[in-house]
Amino acid sequence: MSDTICVGAISGAFGVRGDVRLKSFCADPGAIADYGTLASEDGTRRFDITLTGPIKNGFSARIDGVETKEQADALSGVRLYVARDSLPALPDDEFYHTDLIGLAVFDTGGVEVGRVTAVNNHGAGDFLEIEGPGIRNTALLPFTRDAVPTVDLSAGRIIIDPPDGVLPE
Repeated sequence: MSDTICVGAISGAFGVRGDVRLKSFCADPGAIADYGTLASEDGTRRFDITLTGPIKNGFSARIDGVETKEQADALSGVRLYVARDSLPALPDDEFYHTDLIGLAVFDTGGVEVGRVTAVNNHGAGDFLEIEGPGIRNTALLPFTRDAVPTVDLSAGRIIIDPPDGVLPE
């Protein structure tokens, strides 16, 4: 597990006065402003962010030291991170997406199926994207208790009971 977790990303300028478009990856999107100073992925840059309002697909925000549209545009694509220990503890049946990526995937018979390569949510709940031998492209598995009865972070694996048709026969 990483010591930092991505909580958002800057997606360009918003207006001409240095505001940015900000995507939040937090369960409560507005909580991104509660973590204080955010860092770039490599930790070399720090950002103090103030949300200025909701916009389509995120927020408009001010970043200390960013005064022009050009400065805001230059930050496009920067992913924002916080220290893992500043995030709230989760109940036993909830997980940070970053902790699921890379886990080995086994079926209920103990056969390794592949690895989780991504966690997606397109509005209808979370789906695990799984790649492995015998899976032509990727398999999308609903991240529900029925389809994923066991997540064992300490062992680095999950057990799945996929609905028919999710995995090749």
